[in-house]
This record gives sequence, structure tokens and C-alpha cells, in this order.
Amino acid sequence: MDRGTTRKRLRRLYAALFVPPTPESVLLCLTTAALVAGGVFRLAGAPALADLCWALGTVAAVIPAVGWVLETLRRGNAGVDVIAVLALGGTLAVREYLAGALIALMLASGRTLEAAAQRRASHDLRALLERAPRTARITTGSGVRTVPSAEVAVGDLLVVGPGEVVPVDGRVVSAPAVLDESVLTGEPLAVERAPEESVRSGVVNAGGAFELRATATEQDSTYAGIVRLARQAGAESAPVVRLADRYAACFVPLSLAAAGLAWLVSGSAVRAVAVLVVATPCPLLLAAPVAVVSGLSRASRLGVVVRDGGALENLGRARTLLLDKTGTLTGGHPRVLDVAAAPRWQPAQVLRLAASLDQYSPHVLAQAVVDAARERGLRLSVPADMSEEPGRGASGTLAGRRMTIGRRPDHARLPDWARSVENRALLDGAAVAWLSVDGRPVGAVLLRDPLRPDAPRTLRRLRASGIARLVMITGDRAAPAREVGAVLGLDDVRAGLTPADKVAAVRAERERAVTVMVGDGVNDAPALAAADIGVAMGARGSTASSEAADIVLTTDRVDRLADAGAIAVRTRRIAVQSALGGMLLSLAAMTAAAFGLLPPATGALLQEGIDVAVILNALRVLRDDRQGRPALPPSTEALIRRFAAEHDDLRDVLDAVRDAADRLSDGAGPRSLAAVREVHRLLTERLLPHEYAEEHQLYPALAPTLGGPEATATMSRAHAEIERLALRIATHLTLAGRDGSLSPEQLDDLRACLYGLHSVLRLHFTQEEESYFSLAP
Repeated sequence: MDRGTTRKRLRRLYAALFVPPTPESVLLCLTTAALVAGGVFRLAGAPALADLCWALGTVAAVIPAVGWVLETLRRGNAGVDVIAVLALGGTLAVREYLAGALIALMLASGRTLEAAAQRRASHDLRALLERAPRTARITTGSGVRTVPSAEVAVGDLLVVGPGEVVPVDGRVVSAPAVLDESVLTGEPLAVERAPEESVRSGVVNAGGAFELRATATEQDSTYAGIVRLARQAGAESAPVVRLADRYAACFVPLSLAAAGLAWLVSGSAVRAVAVLVVATPCPLLLAAPVAVVSGLSRASRLGVVVRDGGALENLGRARTLLLDKTGTLTGGHPRVLDVAAAPRWQPAQVLRLAASLDQYSPHVLAQAVVDAARERGLRLSVPADMSEEPGRGASGTLAGRRMTIGRRPDHARLPDWARSVENRALLDGAAVAWLSVDGRPVGAVLLRDPLRPDAPRTLRRLRASGIARLVMITGDRAAPAREVGAVLGLDDVRAGLTPADKVAAVRAERERAVTVMVGDGVNDAPALAAADIGVAMGARGSTASSEAADIVLTTDRVDRLADAGAIAVRTRRIAVQSALGGMLLSLAAMTAAAFGLLPPATGALLQEGIDVAVILNALRVLRDDRQGRPALPPSTEALIRRFAAEHDDLRDVLDAVRDAADRLSDGAGPRSLAAVREVHRLLTERLLPHEYAEEHQLYPALAPTLGGPEATATMSRAHAEIERLALRIATHLTLAGRDGSLSPEQLDDLRACLYGLHSVLRLHFTQEEESYFSLAP
């Protein structure tokens, strides 16, 4: 270990052991010492010395309390510290020195506890700021040199060593990077980024060193934007805190009036002092800020950066939610929906050849085709004589034949199977990449931006938290937007909107209720700024939308919005509960003191207990509330990830089922029957074992978390239906085995079985992914 590392560790150890005292802690020590010393002298039979110690403790608290009162008066407020000063002065005036010492200790402990709560609640936000990268290592012709991260320019080649923080946004250049992204996403598991994949600043290198090509400067990078938002985070502007201030403004004259009335009626100044004692300090100003800052801290741990307490509190009061479609409700990038093949061609063959041509194309659809082929384990070939025409597609030679993938010729005559593909693409709102061999179409890949698996659960949770109206506002076409709206059960869908139209829609909804707008693109920034609360999907969204938003989701999971909503509702409820509960307790104690039932010393002890209880109750916001997302054991999460990966592997089985049904529509010849036999093989060897394993491994593991076996009963019924249809297909093949042909009545039923099995499988896969797989982060 070098000397520099040793010195750094010693400095950290010294800083941890020798924490400089705060004014609150000094005051607490003084008042505690005075109270204890007075108690010792009283027990030793020296009441005069005891009263002297308690009086000195009281005076020690009066001095800073006067300063706090003057400070609040300069800001135009009359806080409850006024009551503290009057109570302390009153105990000195009526010679209730023990009560004065108790009030002093109460005031000091309340201030200390509030400061400690603030430090604990804001720990995660401070950690976010402290982790900001300061330096970067740039690779140059003469070697590697360390520079301030602010000097990194776009295009620079950086080296990120093990354990180092990525200084700027960039792309992996060399070996795959293993990264800890928990500071941005809240997820503890390391992720691997392959070469050419994007990496965001602020994440930690959890593996070996890798090279990074900078795609943004420090100020334009992800982490710098989050830091700018975090610096603005605080509870001062929260409406619930301002509400507490208004209550306090009423509470101060009420306390003074009650004390004066008690004195006037009873003629005893001690009773007036007792009333002031139990009203000091008021828990109102302690509960609300602690609860709100705790909520901000809780949200930040989940990858939700809230600009200020006002945004969090408003989110808890929101009743209308507006959402963009692309990138918010959908994944924001296309995926392969289906693969169609011409007669004598197989869907897997079409996808493999299409991906072989597309693997060198930068087009976003090409990347989706390649990803789908790799997910299914297809081995890609290397084409020769590659070329690409912008807007048309890519061409190359494979196995001595000229092939193209992309758009079909505008006036080309299409065979029946191809017209069927175009009709399906129109109904599904999908794009089509056509595969042609020697100028003749042989297959098609349908692509669509799919719905996020966690979107339905997220919207259900938001409705449960108080959102009464869900509206999609999007610039996309009406047909696909309405389809998404129907699947999600939205209250309204407005499609084909410009950014100005979105702003108008937000303003119209704001007239009815507190409104949240969620988006991710540059075109969403004006609408985010116009809403009561703007929420940006910041993981892959634009900088403009993040800057305009009040809340930024730093992980690419829309269910974090439901988490933020639950935290906001819980924060507001606990803040109001703590503030009003503490005030009611204080009013009850003031009544008892006014009637002479509480002497000043006893009242001081009682009020101390009230304040401590109020602050501890407000700190409950920091606790992990698992009502929204069930807590899963690690073994169950591992099972979910395993079966989710198997779903991706089984997509070609679904394609084969649909393809076999389509072939039967063209006749029951040997090729059609061969396709059905291949489907039977895939069902027997791959699909049915997967469903059996889900039934006997995954569902029993999920049952305790979801409330028992009944929670998975519907999915178990789908398993039984899948097995029934598979057995029916096998029976048809057995009957056809004698002469190799199908009777007309067999043909209709077998085709219905195949189409029905395809529909059941698609629905079943979707339901599992939305209901179960979305539970695992």
C-alpha cells in the first residue's frame, strides 16, 4: 500500500472519529450538564446551588433562542421560538428554575434531534453530490494522463480503471465493461455493457479496466444533470411545510391568549408559565420538514431525483396523469414482433439471413433485427459485396445469392402471403423489413415498439394511490395509440399532437386537478414545464426534458413513477399526521396546565415526549414500504430472470405455430403437414417442458409473496389449455400418419388449434411478463 493511500485512509478515519461539534450539540451538552448538576446538588441538600445550576442552564438556552426569534422576525415570520423565549423568561421570573432547565433541555434536544433527522434524511442526496467524478484519464499518443473531468471533450478516448467512477457519458470501446449502476438506478446488481454500448457518467467500474469514447462533456453528461437537480432539492418550498407555518402563526397567539386567560382567571402566573411550557416548542415546524426531506431521501435511493419538496408534496396530491407514449409507456426502441416466411422458407431462416445483412447497418430497425436473432441463438453469416441505400435497406451476397433487407419496391406485385403480412402490419401498427432473394420476396420481419412490461402494473398502482384520470398525449398515429390505450385502460387518448398541442392539453387538465406530465423526448419539454409536476424518463431521455422536469427517473423503469407516487402520498400523510397530532396533544396539555393540573416542570417533561414522538413518527417515511412492489427472496428473483430469458428463446416457437397455421390455409399438402410436425417437435421438446417448470418451480415460489396458490390459478389454467391444444395437435398428426393426408374436417380443426394455441401463448406470455416478471428489477 502506498503512502498516499495510507494518508487518505488516516484522514477518513480522523474525520469519522473527530466530528466537529455543532451548535445544537453544544447547547444540548450545556443544558444537560446544568440539569444533572442541579439534580446532584438537590440530592446533596444544597437547593440554592441546584437552583443556580438550573437557572444558568435556562439562561444558556435563552440566548440562542432570542437569536432564532430575531432571525425569523427578519424573514417576516413569528415562529414558535417566541413561545420558547417567553416560557424561559417566565420560569426565571416565577423562580421555577427546574422547569426552565427542563425547557432548555427540551429546546436543545428538539433542535439536535431535528438536525440529526435532517442529516440522516438527506444522507443519500449528499452522497449523490459527493460521488461526482472530479478527474478523468485520457489516452493520448504519448500515454495516459489525468485531467480534470471538466476538460474532457467529445471524442476523447478515456481509460476507466477498476473501482473508478465514469466521468462522462460515452461508449465502450474495448472489452465489455462490468458496471455498478446502483447510484443512478437503485439496482444493486452489476450489469455488463458490450463494446459500442452507451455508458452514463456516475456509474462505477465493477470489473476490469476498459476504454471509453466520450460522447458528451462533463456538464452535458447524465450525472452532472442529476447533481444540478439534487442541489436544488430541499423541503423549504413544500406546500405542506408552508401550511405548517400558517398553523404555527395561529398557534402562537392562541398559546399566548390561553396563558393570559389562565393567569387572569386564576391569578397565578405559574399557570400561565405552565401553559407556555407545554406549547414550547411546537411540533408543527419539526414534523413537516423532517417528513418531506425523508421522502426526498427515500425517493433518491430508488433512482428518483426530486427537484424540491414542493414537487414531492404536489405529486402526493395529484389526481390527473398525462403520459407520452414512445419511450414512456413503450420501450422507446423497436423489437421484432413476428417473422413471416414464404412457402418453403422457415421463419428462423428468414430472421437469420435478415440479421446477417443488417449486422453492419447503423439503422435502428437493423439493430432490432440483429438483437432478435442473437436472442434466439441464431448464427449469423458474413455477407460479401455489402452495400446500403439510405431509406431503402441493405444488400449483400450470401451463399452465392443476392439478398436485400429493407423496403420493398413501391410498385412490386406481392404474392398472397406477402399481402397477408402487409395487412397484419397495418392492423398491428408495425414496420416491415422485407427479405428478398434474387429479387423475389421470401420473408418479412415485423417490428414494433412494444409496451413496457411494467406499464400495466405501474398504472394500476398509480390509480390505487389516488390518480383518478390517466390520459395519453402523443404525436404518434391514432391507431397504434388507441391500441395501447385500450390495453392499458386509459381514460383518454389524444394522438397526432404537436408540442404546442401537448402544452394546451396539459393546461386544460390543470384547470380540473393537480396534473402530472410524464415524457422523455425534447418535444415533451414544454409540456413538462407547463404541468404542476413534470416527470422525465432521464435514463435514455433527452437533456431538455430532464432540465424542464421537477422529477427525473434515473433508471429506465416506468414503475419507479409508481414508487415515487407512493412515497409522495405516504410523506404527505405522515407529515400532516405528525403535525396535527402533535398540535392536538399540545392543546390538550395546555388545557390541563390552564386548569392547574400540570405544574411547569411536569409539563416540560410531557412536551419533550410529544416533540420526540412527532419527529420519530416523521422519520417513518424513511422506512421501506413494500405495499406497492412485493418483496421477493433472491432465489425467486433468479427464477423470474431465468424464465424471462426462456420467453425470449421461445419466440421462434410462437412464430412456427403461426406459420404452420398459415400453411394449412394454403392446403393440407406434405409441406404443410411437415410444418405441423415441426411444431409438434418444438412443443414437445421446448415449450411444454418450459410450462411444466413454471408450474412446478416458479409459481410455488411466487405463491407466498402473492398471497397463496390462488394468485397463480389463472395462469395455471392457461398451462392446462396449452397442454390440451398440444395434445390435440398430436392426435391430428397420429390420425394423419396412416396415409399422410388430412381429411377436410381434420384440416379445419387442426388449423383452429394452431391459431388458438398461438393466441393463447401470446396472451399467456404477456400476462406472465406483466404480472410476474415485472416484479424483479
